[in-house]
Amino acid sequence: MLIAPGDLAVFLSASLMLKLTPGNDMMFVIGQSLRGGVKTGLAASLGIATGSLVHLGLVALGAGVVLARYPLLFDIIRYIGAAYLVWLAVQTLRGGAGIFHPQTDERGSLAAWRHGTLVNLLNPKTIVFMFAFLPPFVRPENGSLLLQLLMLGMIFNIGGTLINCAAAAFASRSASLFSSNVKIAKVLTLLPVTLFLVLAARWCSIGADNATEWDYN
Repeated sequence: MLIAPGDLAVFLSASLMLKLTPGNDMMFVIGQSLRGGVKTGLAASLGIATGSLVHLGLVALGAGVVLARYPLLFDIIRYIGAAYLVWLAVQTLRGGAGIFHPQTDERGSLAAWRHGTLVNLLNPKTIVFMFAFLPPFVRPENGSLLLQLLMLGMIFNIGGTLINCAAAAFASRSASLFSSNVKIAKVLTLLPVTLFLVLAARWCSIGADNATEWDYN
């Protein structure tokens, strides 16, 4: 057996605790859901999952070590990610009352998926975190180290995607319930912008040496 039942139970418990703690990915998904409705939020969740799959592949190749050893490369990626989030905030602000005109067509969903993928890929702490979190659960005596790593990464990714999808549905539902109140509607319109800017600030504040201390979900 590649993963012992006891190890799997511990891994699932730790993963669930991490995923249920609101973090960068969940905040981004909620912002997208408020911006364009539940379909946009779900598409963003799948985009986050896509980016995580790429990160998982890079972890398997040892890229996490490279980012940790070369702070300049880490900084370049995170600043590009921060700039991209600021751009999303500006686009959302220019779009006006996003939650009243949700992008429910295929192009809107595709754009949300693309944004989610890029935001995840441009968050270098994700790959550093995965490099730190996954290997301790890998045991040489259980067989292929690579297969164990990939299996754990897929479990982690699927669990996070399900929770992000639930967050997207909840955010969209909450927005629709309160959108009839003008004052609350104005706040809801600005909330995605605020979330994107907060995430950009968080991107700028992290470093390769403390990336593993950040929540990831």
